[in-house]
Amino acid sequence: MILEIKVPSPGESITEVEISSLLVNNGDFVKKNQVIAEIDSDKATLEICAEASGRLFFKAKKGDTLKVGELFCIIDTSFLKKEENFLKEDNKIGVGNFLKEEKKEDNKIGVGNFLKEDNLLKKKNKFNRFFIVKKLTKLRQTISEKLVEVKNKTAMLTTFNEVDMRNILYLKNKYKFSFKEKHGVKLGFLAFFVKSCIRALKNYPDINSMIDDKGKNKICFKYYDINIAVAGPKGLLVPVIRNADTLSFREIEKTIKNFSLKIKNSTISIDEMIGGTFTITNGGIFGSMLSTPIINPPQSAILGMHSIVERPIVKLGKIKVIPIMYLALSYDHRIIDGKEAVGFLFSIKESIENPIKFLIGSKENLNHFF
Repeated sequence: MILEIKVPSPGESITEVEISSLLVNNGDFVKKNQVIAEIDSDKATLEICAEASGRLFFKAKKGDTLKVGELFCIIDTSFLKKEENFLKEDNKIGVGNFLKEEKKEDNKIGVGNFLKEDNLLKKKNKFNRFFIVKKLTKLRQTISEKLVEVKNKTAMLTTFNEVDMRNILYLKNKYKFSFKEKHGVKLGFLAFFVKSCIRALKNYPDINSMIDDKGKNKICFKYYDINIAVAGPKGLLVPVIRNADTLSFREIEKTIKNFSLKIKNSTISIDEMIGGTFTITNGGIFGSMLSTPIINPPQSAILGMHSIVERPIVKLGKIKVIPIMYLALSYDHRIIDGKEAVGFLFSIKESIENPIKFLIGSKENLNHFF
């Protein structure tokens, strides 16, 4: 029996996908529910699984763009009748033929040409100057378009401040073992910044707003869905922590950990990345000292965190070495005034520098929070 597997719909409004990787070879025997390929849409990378056990034959190759519902591969389940013949059949059909065909194709199109050209250039040019052309993934193409659109359609400005991280580092180091033992997840910096942003958004509600498509109305959100930028194999994704104002430190950290695992395994869903009223990105994990983050459309602002570095700072007339983080707030000046942006960023600084007062309430609440 021949089973056809067609391109699934990754989500509403998506009509086509790109084959980003094939995880098995043509002619391989696959088991039901085995992951056989990954597809890129303009919003996420998704896995395709075998719907039955049998011998698989692809009808598309890596890099192809297919319509949703188009035939992707077939599985011949008739091979299940004589399991003892699988190894013998491998020597006769499938794998070898397809590999030969793929080599032939390489001589005609795509990477094959560039590799051959590279070899020629290496022989002819003593400086070994050459280049390779790689097609952008569907996700990267969409990200590129949106970033350019933000630059062209918003009046984006960035304001900066520096934050004394001593108290956050003290709490993190003091409670990291008990927090991990009690809740099964590490206590990181992001939970403190999510909490600080929610407090600042409540103080400066225009930051938690956006302009509608027509550019004539301001939409003011009375809930707090916070996007967190997470790096993955395919690039930076921004899943949403829903109703973040109702969550504890433990719940925020568990949500972030869950997102990170899903992105690493390419199992994050589009629904988990749709929406959001404000975004936090942390270039500090890559060593960035300072940056001007780009707004995540259609939102009006984004907070950029950076690396923590010890710096000499003057406090009360004395020079002290203090762990400092630079913060950046990029915002759409069409809807947010400079005064609000500066006040918002100062509110975050205030919360981070005095977390017990502004985020926890009192020292007696520490054990409850951590």
